Amino acid sequence: MPAQDIIEKLKDSGLTGRGGAGFQIWKKWQAVIDAESSQKYVIANGAEGEPGVFKDDYVLDKKAKELITGIKIAMETINASEAYIYLNQEFFKKYQKPLLKLIGKDKIHLFEKPEGYIAGEETTLLNAIEGKRLIPRLRPPYPTTCGLYGSPTLINNLETFYQVALIAEDKYFGERLYSIGGDAPKPGVFELSEKIIIKEILEKSKNLPAFDFFVQIGGGASGEVLNSTQLEKPLSGTGSIIIYNLKKTDLKKLLNYWIEFFAKESCGQCVPCREGTYRLRELFQQNKQDWSKIGDLLFVLEQTSFCALGGSVPTPILSFYKNIKEASDI
Repeated sequence: MPAQDIIEKLKDSGLTGRGGAGFQIWKKWQAVIDAESSQKYVIANGAEGEPGVFKDDYVLDKKAKELITGIKIAMETINASEAYIYLNQEFFKKYQKPLLKLIGKDKIHLFEKPEGYIAGEETTLLNAIEGKRLIPRLRPPYPTTCGLYGSPTLINNLETFYQVALIAEDKYFGERLYSIGGDAPKPGVFELSEKIIIKEILEKSKNLPAFDFFVQIGGGASGEVLNSTQLEKPLSGTGSIIIYNLKKTDLKKLLNYWIEFFAKESCGQCVPCREGTYRLRELFQQNKQDWSKIGDLLFVLEQTSFCALGGSVPTPILSFYKNIKEASDI
């Protein structure tokens, strides 16, 4: 299919990236097309290191043929000579053989992601493939103009490539994948309209709880926390919903889990994230939290962190404190 034809299809579909940022796909693809270089790359990001998100596992298990088709379409569209499927260690071990069989003789390589949450960030994965230190790169320049080995590189989530294959065959109907877990009555991955609200997603998947609950959307560490009266809006980002039974969940333990996760996964490159997450952990180890100091730390993390890891720390903590009434007693 000619490059302009697939770009027009992507534009008409309104498809946005499924890795979290929600950027319009056709604009990213067009940027790589417009970049002048004799060498270009495609990378399918299957790191999926965010706790509670498991839709990429579903794609690899159920939609691998479409995934490979989408990658090949991308390679042809941007005139890339090589592509990589970047997989976390579990996925690499589990899906290496069936993927290689589907790939055949095409120049699509499988790359096993190193350990660490930050290794799934799109510029860090470039360093991983190049054998460099696992830290994010300064942007700009962006990967679309200066990516793998300094060449223009198209990086999208696995689900994105799956849906590109559907768009190319006129089989895309504005749906996306939602992973629903935690205390969900029927956990799993569901393909539903991206325009319906969170409450409808839970209803249609038979996961609207009969007990008192709250949810975390967009991941089990960096995701926003909402109570059961705040579900009248669409779900974007990574498309995940984690359900928590309000009466059975140890709220302080959950809060400390988030803090420990970020403190452990910080790459240490920038002071705000390295020191900020450490100090947060200290504050939350106290018997009673000083929310004034915590608020100041979170503001600094959000405004000055080098990458999205540090910048996302405030989201779960502040939304938890604001939206869950019981959190004020912690």
